[in-house]
Amino acid sequence: MPHADPKDVVRRFNLDVIERGDRAAFEALMLPSFVNRTAPPGAADGPESMWQTFDRVLRPALSDLRVEIHDQAAEGAKVTSRKTIRGRHTGTLLGVAATGRDVAIDVIDIVRVEDGRYAEHWGVNTLAAVLAGLRQG
Repeated sequence: MPHADPKDVVRRFNLDVIERGDRAAFEALMLPSFVNRTAPPGAADGPESMWQTFDRVLRPALSDLRVEIHDQAAEGAKVTSRKTIRGRHTGTLLGVAATGRDVAIDVIDIVRVEDGRYAEHWGVNTLAAVLAGLRQG
């Protein structure tokens, strides 16, 4: 995919990987050398850790998971997206037992696309605030 539009690559990742949990799409869209630049200190920062964030953390905890991209801007190979990940909290999410409540995690991320695949990621999100709200009931 050397001539893929970087914004299209990011849209495909959000729909096919985050929303649908498509492992084949993940493999096709991630460089083996991918680095998540905002992984917590000491945590794994490669492709598999990114997959596990969605496959083992978000998808089991949030039913009807969907991603809404509000804005995207591209400059060269970098794509910045403002999006919301939504779902119903029907499974344990990072130690918080299911509440049945609807959740919305706001995200702003930057992805560097190389040869039609994810090469680097930086991001900020409201997951900590969402978890705090779920704990309070």
